[in-house]
Amino acid sequence: MIRNITEYLIDWKNRKHKKPLIVRGARQVGKTYTIEQFGRDNYAKLIKINFEETPELIQFFQTNDVEQILQNLEIYFGIKINKTITLLFLDEIQICPKAIVSLRYFYEKTPDLHIIAAGSLLDHTLNNLQYTMPVGRVEFAYMHPLNFYEFLLALDEKSLVDYLKLYKIEQQIPIPIHKKLLKLVRLYFFIGGMPEAVKIFVQTNSLIDVERVHESIVKSLEFDFSKYGTRLQQSIMTKLLSYIPRAIGQKFKYVNFDNSIRSDATKRALNLLAMSRITKLIRNTKASGVPLENNVVEKTFKPIFIDIGLVNHVLKLRITDIEEIKLNNEGNLAEQFVGQELLCLPPFFSENEIYYWMREKRNSEAEIDYLVQNMNKIVPIEVKSGKTGTLKSLQVFVIEKNIKKAIRFNSDIPSVANIETSLKLNNEKKKVNYKLISLPFYLVSEYYRFL
Repeated sequence: MIRNITEYLIDWKNRKHKKPLIVRGARQVGKTYTIEQFGRDNYAKLIKINFEETPELIQFFQTNDVEQILQNLEIYFGIKINKTITLLFLDEIQICPKAIVSLRYFYEKTPDLHIIAAGSLLDHTLNNLQYTMPVGRVEFAYMHPLNFYEFLLALDEKSLVDYLKLYKIEQQIPIPIHKKLLKLVRLYFFIGGMPEAVKIFVQTNSLIDVERVHESIVKSLEFDFSKYGTRLQQSIMTKLLSYIPRAIGQKFKYVNFDNSIRSDATKRALNLLAMSRITKLIRNTKASGVPLENNVVEKTFKPIFIDIGLVNHVLKLRITDIEEIKLNNEGNLAEQFVGQELLCLPPFFSENEIYYWMREKRNSEAEIDYLVQNMNKIVPIEVKSGKTGTLKSLQVFVIEKNIKKAIRFNSDIPSVANIETSLKLNNEKKKVNYKLISLPFYLVSEYYRFL
């Protein structure tokens, strides 16, 4: 599979000044496969240590003498490590915290050596690391499930990806191409971006086989709970795993989840799921200015799931007849899709953050699905499952925050409109004037170009 992060890995390899790279991401998003493929394609030699499969090699990293570590690895693997043509890949590094610490000494003593580390539950280890974290001596990259473009490439639809990357908003997309792309978006809704699910569909064209893979992934995520949670937390996380797909797009209320569980216990379980990257907690912000993080309302958030295909599986939606099925939660799925796409966007060296805005005044409630920063400006994003939908909340936000541009994602063809209207707000009639960029779901990855 072609992954977008590979280009970033190549850039990292070719940079004169680089640090050991730690790739972070949830289980089964393709970290190991992608890094191994990158290593085989770009280095003369690849040395891979999987600390889960070969725990005996943990012993090599009980010292901070990197030359001794390298000598032991050469003897064990029978390979001479040439620091400029060899990639050292430390997989499942969370099993060996001392190896994380050793990255500092590799950077200081052997800066020419190319090292990449990865781990599925790495955030838990980093959060509880008992040793000194090599701050400033490592860099990070972030991986997610396949986004829609990567999904298209896996389906051998490269021409569509090339077309969308070069598309200019003043062009008219032919209706047959538009309909084909929407059909593929809908297919992605059910298959999602977990590499194993995409791979099995490409090989068999069977949605039943995809369901089997989804079930296996969900069970493996549950199995992992025992590695980082108490029995009570495991029980709550299992319940959350079933609840969150039903709560996408909604403000999380502890009483709606399970009022028999203390809210602080649920909060701890939610944070564990977030550290495992199974869910992302989209924080509410007052949006008083940038950075949006400074205006976050910590207690108010809405969750989205790791992958839209897994969402549909947890909801027990059968996908044998994708052409005919009508969903009651199309709006929630559309919001999951857009949120998932936004989180996957580059740059890969930093973790993308998206927010939402909520106004809870009596008789004048309003909510913006997502807020992002673009060129130090706040951009509101509205998500509509169909071609139409009210824009009242967006117009309230535009007035209150003096916004000039907004994005809407829906199933219609692209358009740009200068909106001039009026709105009654706080018993006062106010003018609304802004530019609305309306894009179909398949162009989420291009929205920043059109801004």
